[in-house]
Amino acid sequence: MLGRVLNTHQQWLCRRMADAGMPVARQVAIPDTSTSIREAVAEGLTRADLVIVTGGLGPTSDDLTRDEVAGLLGLSLREDLATRRNIEAFFASRGRKMPPRVLIQAQVPEGAIVVGNRHGTAPGLLIPAAAGRFGPGPRWLLMLPGPPRELRPMFDQEALPLLRERFPSASGFQCLTLRTCGIGESWVEEQLDPILPPLIQQGLQIGYCARTGEVDVRLVATGPAASEVVAHAESAVRDRLGVHIYGINDDSLEAVAIRLATEANARLVVAESCTGGYVTHRLTNVPGASKVVWGGWMTYDNAAKQQLLGVASEVLSDHGAVSEACARAMADGALRAAQATHALALTGIAGPSGGTPEKPVGTVFVALAAAGAETLVRRFHNPFDRETFKYVASQQALEMLRRSLLGLPPMAGIRAPAKAA
Repeated sequence: MLGRVLNTHQQWLCRRMADAGMPVARQVAIPDTSTSIREAVAEGLTRADLVIVTGGLGPTSDDLTRDEVAGLLGLSLREDLATRRNIEAFFASRGRKMPPRVLIQAQVPEGAIVVGNRHGTAPGLLIPAAAGRFGPGPRWLLMLPGPPRELRPMFDQEALPLLRERFPSASGFQCLTLRTCGIGESWVEEQLDPILPPLIQQGLQIGYCARTGEVDVRLVATGPAASEVVAHAESAVRDRLGVHIYGINDDSLEAVAIRLATEANARLVVAESCTGGYVTHRLTNVPGASKVVWGGWMTYDNAAKQQLLGVASEVLSDHGAVSEACARAMADGALRAAQATHALALTGIAGPSGGTPEKPVGTVFVALAAAGAETLVRRFHNPFDRETFKYVASQQALEMLRRSLLGLPPMAGIRAPAKAA
């Protein structure tokens, strides 16, 4: 709540629950105070059949959730012997002295189902709420420890099977995300508007998630025919958006590029100036990248462009380091030096200073040289902060590579501003 920690549980748990046919209806973040915990849990139980609480199960003074929930539900705490033994074994296996206070984690509310923790000491707890107290029908409360390395395997291996037993009708949920690059959210919606009414009548829910340089199209359906509805919608959306779709669900552009390069037996090399090695960083984050990524150069200074990539001094003096000619020379020099099949090169002005009327801050030239083909150069304008500029430029470079590997039409850039008279 102080903004010092990123809450990754919300996204991770929502994805797991949706995939299990139990989409989450509401998320709430609260501070570690007794009143906040009681109020949030009580309100949640009046709204939903299942409430999931993360954190507050450890041995420190700010771990209040266990006691507050027990008090809210009118349940006394008792020591669970199996949990105590697990805690003692945890410390013994590591040769560490066990502080007496950690045994408070073995105190569980009466009637709770203990969810084992194979990676820590605080167990999870699945607790039934008194029938009728918070609303019609049964209510369940699932309490999970805060550390992700404990929560995630506990949920997948222990908690989710328990939830499936108690919510056997949770099924018929389908969600597919189509990922696009290089187009805007308004343009995407404009393309899809004509085909949506009949799909929505079939039960489709469609959503858009726009990020800088990308737009995701989310297709969701529930019910017995959910798979057919989403498949039909996917086909219709692909017909409209075509080459702009680069992947589905969790696909990243760099992972798609590495996969295509591997299939093509390609040899990739990268020459970067304004992105400072970011394109290479993204590519080498992908497992298996070593099969196709030869290496690269980070030629920030003009002298490095000349000495390492063979960029002619005339190119720099006549056109400047941020120019189509320089990007082309960088790509050609990298392709030649590495004897690669594909070479990417980027040079631009990240800002916040250094721009001119002809080349404003945010200008970037991206070049792609491929063996046996004419070197392609595109100019883009990314008027963002430095970090966002680098990310978007890397997207543009990777998209150029993807299209080249697939034999698709190249991306369109922008025209250079006319020079002042």
